[in-house]
Amino acid sequence: MSVEQELQTRAESKCELCGAEEGLGIYDVPPTSDGSADQAVLICGICRTQIEDPTKADANHWRCLNDSMWTPVPAVQVMAWRMLDRLRGEGWPQDLLDMLYLEEDVMAWAQEVGAESEDDSIRHLDSNGAVLQAGDTVTLIKDLNVKGANFTAKRGTAVRNISLVHDNAEQIEGRVSGQQIVILTQFVKKSS
Repeated sequence: MSVEQELQTRAESKCELCGAEEGLGIYDVPPTSDGSADQAVLICGICRTQIEDPTKADANHWRCLNDSMWTPVPAVQVMAWRMLDRLRGEGWPQDLLDMLYLEEDVMAWAQEVGAESEDDSIRHLDSNGAVLQAGDTVTLIKDLNVKGANFTAKRGTAVRNISLVHDNAEQIEGRVSGQQIVILTQFVKKSS
């Protein structure tokens, strides 16, 4: 039986991440794959595009991981963990990561690629040069007029559980007065 046939059987001819039935192909889970079905997943074109190009990631597409992360297949668990980790700034992926349990060797595999790509990624710094991470709490250091929402975010306002704008080191997102807004990092201070 070929690797593709093994994967088709294991996945019941569906994307192992989102459940789509069209445009399926083999994806070897990096960093090292021996070409076996144990180190590959069967995924659709949409999942492949978003995995390979983080700028095209649509967080809502990945809500499917709420189901697929419970699979007993280590390669699928690794890909689910990596995508949830990549999207943790959205809020809901962090909740799923908190629930997801991986065996020690599977967790090590999942983190292998994440450590490399983290060094190359954009660093978000607050007004004092402290590194910001998704989920941090920041405080506004100046009154900010929020365009389109007709209110002013006051200096001293705490913004909890921020998310990072992945392609712009100068922007973060957070909820102020019930509105999700984009905030420039130069106007915030990381709370300790």
